Amino acid sequence: MADRTSDVRATPLSPSPSPPPRVELRRVRANGVELNVALCGQGPALLLLHGFPHTWQVWSEVLGPLAARHRVIAPDLRGFGASERAAEGYDAHTLADDVRALLGSLGVSSAAVVAIDAGVTPALSLALRHPGLVRRLVVMESLAGTLPGAEEFLAGGPPWWFGFHAVPGLAESVLQGNEGAYVDFFLDSGTLGDGVPPAIRDAFVAAYTGRSALRCAFSYYRALPESGRQLRQAVAQARLTMPVMTIGAHPVGRALERQLRPIADDLTAHTIDDCGHIVPLHRPAALLHLLEPFLGQ
Repeated sequence: MADRTSDVRATPLSPSPSPPPRVELRRVRANGVELNVALCGQGPALLLLHGFPHTWQVWSEVLGPLAARHRVIAPDLRGFGASERAAEGYDAHTLADDVRALLGSLGVSSAAVVAIDAGVTPALSLALRHPGLVRRLVVMESLAGTLPGAEEFLAGGPPWWFGFHAVPGLAESVLQGNEGAYVDFFLDSGTLGDGVPPAIRDAFVAAYTGRSALRCAFSYYRALPESGRQLRQAVAQARLTMPVMTIGAHPVGRALERQLRPIADDLTAHTIDDCGHIVPLHRPAALLHLLEPFLGQ
């Protein structure tokens, strides 16, 4: 079993000079829902899965360099952003089935997968159940359900918003009309106070405004017990056989690495110093420094 771990300093790495790519937005019917997907670049397929409170635009700062070498496929997950606000299906397996069907609709038989936050559990589900579809896997700033290894991170309990979001109907009622302030809390804390570009911030706020949008986002949290059960079952039957890289920052750090190391055949782990939770927007150059050589192998 490979065992590679390192820390990366963010400050010496300058932003990439690559120009913004031409992004095509397409509606694709996949697994019974209509997904909004951003497409750009040419080369081996690269699937990017966002988290909360993001859309595909969380990858905006790294799209140019990635699209120079890859066919980038960045969907809004079911119910998020401009994708269909489905009534159900926010568990890990269903979200994974969505992106599997999306890749099939686009004629992709194998892809590297990069995921953050809420995108990590479906990425793991996809990799464990359909290993031939996932060429390489990069997961960052999330937990792998309730798999062992995150006990230290969870010693004081999960983040407060997990419980708030989990109560059906409560968070929607409290937050409707105040979505901007709530999204700003996550964007500010997720960049250690630096914030994100105004246009991206406005896009995120628009994507999470309104009761229906909030209900879909919080449905992901309400499905976490089922997603955790699904991952435990999947791990009991399979391992991560493709090369895997974990990337930690603040606050998750090495917790995901500790969860995945016992079930991965080839794991490389990194943490990025002075980096908040929203890695691709806060430290895009440091992220590319790790992604480009790993994806190019």
